[in-house]
Amino acid sequence: MGFADAQDLLDQCRVLNLALGEDAPLKAVDWARILLATEIVFVSDLAGSGVEWSTTTGFTDEATIRTLRSIQRKLASTVRPYYGRRPSLPR
Repeated sequence: MGFADAQDLLDQCRVLNLALGEDAPLKAVDWARILLATEIVFVSDLAGSGVEWSTTTGFTDEATIRTLRSIQRKLASTVRPYYGRRPSLPR
């Protein structure tokens, strides 16, 4: 997902969540990491909510996939450079 390790994921997710809440401008790499992390949390039983999504969030799979597809379309041109690549910043 473009994070160094699990701790970096948690740390960066806090930072990115705050930035989203403040409508702060984000780099394309950050949008790619946010989108990928969201996709994984939604779908994966191994690394996210998966089949328990509606139980853990209160959102139905159907409503979530519609919203996720809308977000994917809106971000397509922004995250396109990261298709097939790891969205990570140089360290």
